[in-house]
Amino acid sequence: MRGKNIIIGICGGIAAYKTPQLVRALKKEGANVRVALTDGGARFVSELALATVSQEPVYRKIFPPADTPETDYTHHISLGEWADALVIAPATANTLARLAAGLCDDMLTACFLTLRPGKPVLIFPAMDGQMFLSASVQRNIALLQEQGCLVFRPESGELASGQCGLGRMAEPDTIKSRLEEALQKPTEHSPLQGKTIVVTAGPTREKIDGVRYISNYSSGKMGFAIARAAVERGALVTLITGPVNLETPPGVERINVESATEMLAAARNFFQSCTLFIGAAAVADYRPALPFEGKMKKNSSEIELTLVKNPDILAEFSLQKSSNQLAIGFALEMQSDLVNAQKKLEAKQLDLIAFNFFDRKTAGFEVDTNILTLIEESGATTELPQLPKEEAAKRLLDAIEELYVNKGINC
Repeated sequence: MRGKNIIIGICGGIAAYKTPQLVRALKKEGANVRVALTDGGARFVSELALATVSQEPVYRKIFPPADTPETDYTHHISLGEWADALVIAPATANTLARLAAGLCDDMLTACFLTLRPGKPVLIFPAMDGQMFLSASVQRNIALLQEQGCLVFRPESGELASGQCGLGRMAEPDTIKSRLEEALQKPTEHSPLQGKTIVVTAGPTREKIDGVRYISNYSSGKMGFAIARAAVERGALVTLITGPVNLETPPGVERINVESATEMLAAARNFFQSCTLFIGAAAVADYRPALPFEGKMKKNSSEIELTLVKNPDILAEFSLQKSSNQLAIGFALEMQSDLVNAQKKLEAKQLDLIAFNFFDRKTAGFEVDTNILTLIEESGATTELPQLPKEEAAKRLLDAIEELYVNKGINC
């Protein structure tokens, strides 16, 4: 970050109180920071505070007031030429609409238009969750993403309205990390940018009684790595996860479930709207037919459980998906045998399946690495070496991007 020139745009949302912390953190890293403040943003954070932490004047109007000694009437151009990146945090629904429409009526929108080609624009919306998910806001986000902007989905948590859910702006440290990543690599358009992706992760728990359950050793690390990598490519990601001890990746909407039937119910809400469904969860194949109410007493040396088959979530999605949707699955085996994975690929009508074997040392459950073999619907096979799950997730998404290009799906 040292020596980088950063414009921070601040809009009228309660999350604006966090932005001086971001400015201060960037200054500590050696960056040069200038702030473009909207009229709405000025209602939530003062110019004095921002000027103090940035050690620069704060820019609001395109033209300076007539009663000031200011003689530079082209700051709206020179700032865009000066900057290495533009970060808008928080971004309101109103500002997203203005940016998408190409309006230029204050210093923030002017900087957006005059920023030089190839310089990253990072946008961090913050608003009520239903407002963010509205058709109008999603349309404006899609337009901005098509132009190459990096729009990061809000996080979930407690909101200023008193409700709890989607809508919180990312924390300053997260924003700084995303900015560092954007500056380290050229801005590239990913076929996943703007796509609505659903990822399932972790195990499911199938109740025997009120205190016992059937489950497996899945840690959820692979699914979470996929969700994180997809967000970094500009996708809008919903992560449906069983019980795991993992932090939600920044920008990911997380839905917690326990059983296979709960995971299916959550997933069905996205079957029609998502463009990509990645089934990385280790869903239990069977569940007790009649879970015991309360705690089952130990009255004998043996008990009998009647198990019934759980629904196949990925197969249900795949059988009803349209030609513009992709279904990606995983196949876990105890030995390196691709035959069963290929059978699953065909039976579930998947576009790609990731085969991995389980040894609890280098691949599979609970470990931090994986060894994947990617098998496409066409029969093409790609063997990956042992990789950290974060890197394996990126290689999987590389293969999925190729599928989008080859199939000509909304690229």
